[in-house]
Amino acid sequence: MEADVATWEKLESKQIADCRVFRVREDVSKRSDGVRGTFFVLENPDWVNIIAVTKDEQVVLIEQFRHGTENVILEIPGGMIDGDESPADAAKRELLEETGYSSQNWVLLGRSHPNPAIQNNWVYHYLALDCDRTADVSFDEHENIATELMPLSDVSKLIADGRITHSLVIAAFYYLTSGRRNHENITF
Repeated sequence: MEADVATWEKLESKQIADCRVFRVREDVSKRSDGVRGTFFVLENPDWVNIIAVTKDEQVVLIEQFRHGTENVILEIPGGMIDGDESPADAAKRELLEETGYSSQNWVLLGRSHPNPAIQNNWVYHYLALDCDRTADVSFDEHENIATELMPLSDVSKLIADGRITHSLVIAAFYYLTSGRRNHENITF
């Protein structure tokens, strides 16, 4: 790159909303060349999502209503990391709660920023191999989720056809198929 990118110094910051699953922060900042601006940041806990694959190479997908798009979305299990819970423990918990599936063979594929323009958090993308259905689902009061098994080999077509549109799900499958992954095996 030929040009340096200017940085910003935060001059003031205040929380302006607490929305249960995220907070909204207003920052007044000054760029290194003196330009000032007001910016809004969504402070989120970190998240996990899980590509869960059964022994016969079926991927565990879920469908649920999403209020942002006001329709049912096909995606992979995932959710927020609670308190001081580790990303790996959150992945294990979310997979079991949302689908009833569990695994003893976990791989951290990578992590990404969901939307660094306005959010401050990470999403950790996990692969759970040799999954088995070991429990009943345990939804919170606002969840209503349907579990669906599909051949892992069909995922590229589901993305290409616009059946899977959730960008964080697509990012997880990118990590899986690109070879860009941490080879950190995690066992529970």
